[in-house]
Amino acid sequence: MLILFASFCLSLVVCGVYLKIARAQNILDIPNERSSHTLATPRGGGIGLMLSFSLGCLLAGYFYSSWDSAYVTLVLAALSLSVIGFLDDVNGLPMRLRFFAYSVTCVLVTCVLVPSSSGFFLGTLGAVFAALTLFWALNLFNFMDGIDGIAAVQTIMVCIMAAVLASRAVDSAGYVLFCLLLAGCHAGFLVWNFPPSRLFLGDSGSVPTGFLLGGLAIIGSVDGVIHPASWLVLMAVFITDATCTLLWRIVTGQPFTEAHRLHGYQRLSRRWDSHLRVDVLLVVVNVLWLFPIACAVQYWPQTTLFMVILAYLPLLLGMAKVGKLA
Repeated sequence: MLILFASFCLSLVVCGVYLKIARAQNILDIPNERSSHTLATPRGGGIGLMLSFSLGCLLAGYFYSSWDSAYVTLVLAALSLSVIGFLDDVNGLPMRLRFFAYSVTCVLVTCVLVPSSSGFFLGTLGAVFAALTLFWALNLFNFMDGIDGIAAVQTIMVCIMAAVLASRAVDSAGYVLFCLLLAGCHAGFLVWNFPPSRLFLGDSGSVPTGFLLGGLAIIGSVDGVIHPASWLVLMAVFITDATCTLLWRIVTGQPFTEAHRLHGYQRLSRRWDSHLRVDVLLVVVNVLWLFPIACAVQYWPQTTLFMVILAYLPLLLGMAKVGKLA
């Protein structure tokens, strides 16, 4: 709890300072026809969030115990992605350049996270799958960061739930600490991003956050502290919405690389005329539906297939219904 509170305060202060700088430097997200906000709002707040998280990890490593190389690699890579995202938030970068940087980062980090001594199937194929997981996770969060609070709320919920699931595993202290630091920093940022938002996360925050969550899923699987399917369940809302929307746009021949307002959560926010109600729904689904199922997967792995289907089926049906909204 002390780490959670300290990381919260650190992020609150650093993001608050960045907000003043962004306003002074006119680093604003100007609304357009594809936006879900109506007022010019400072963006790029993710750079303050990631700086806070990195400093929090540094302090935690000093006061508690040194971090394993996997966690150090994740933090350094996330900082690099945050800088790239910030440059994109401020000046705009070519999509191909960003995707190339993301791909290289995912491959290099995978070489550290996945043991090379596991044989072909667990080593080589596992590394390929892990790299794809990281790449999809960072893009997934970027897609889903479209209304006030949603990305921060999801990160806080997922990290706390993952920490609880992993806490009973042997040698999971570092994993739990990392999760709580990330949750605490996002809680500090959420103060500024709470609807109606005064500061946007931007690519400098959404991309490295998705990357970190993907990395935690891989580390948890490799170290055996949390079942990989538990992460699949915890991330089910974001995975379902982003994947279904992307596939639908591809199948219908729409320019899927362009910004839009066709995600399920965006349709709901327009129908309800509220970002906050969507965020509350996300909390309810996570706490009352997905977390109990993730617990079942963690403690009764023989039920994994059934539990994953149980988690996703209502979400898929919900997406089909929400997809009919304007």
